[in-house]
Amino acid sequence: MRVAIVGGTGAFGRALAKRLQEIGKDEVLVGSRDAERAQATATELGVTGGRNADMVAGADLVVLAVKSEATLATANELADAIGKTPLLCVASDLRFTPEGVLPGRHQGSLAEEVSRVVRGPVASGLQSFAAANLVEGDPGELSLELAGRVAERAIDVGPLENSRALEGMTAVILNVNKRYKAHAGIRLTGLP
Repeated sequence: MRVAIVGGTGAFGRALAKRLQEIGKDEVLVGSRDAERAQATATELGVTGGRNADMVAGADLVVLAVKSEATLATANELADAIGKTPLLCVASDLRFTPEGVLPGRHQGSLAEEVSRVVRGPVASGLQSFAAANLVEGDPGELSLELAGRVAERAIDVGPLENSRALEGMTAVILNVNKRYKAHAGIRLTGLP
């Protein structure tokens, strides 16, 4: 599978690209607004790199791994280049306050908004994975297949509207990790 990682030079995108390259089952394409930066990262990781629009063209799956505040603008900018290609949104809209991390939206999710911008199907996932966990190798759709490669197991939790809960849970996890100086995550158990 050809996986284009938009925001592939950032911490999460770089970690995902590195992990996928280590696994060796996918052709990994690292995208950035800056072609030289993408090429430098790609050379370092042993993958292909270039401008975001060039990397998403012909991809089987686009991973939108830019910072949450840039997610919608980037989706709008690349909508034509992405076309009907499936997209995995890994961003969570969060607010950082003196009291702690809070969900950024009172209704909906960032992934739902992205789905109104692009023409292809949108999935949401990997929000609770820190870049460090991807580098360390912790554990139907192309997004589930990809997530299943970098996690112990990928779980389909239903309609995209459930990304609201995933994004909110990311705030909870960040607060726990900060308070307890941990790398906690969520694990569903009891599944066959």
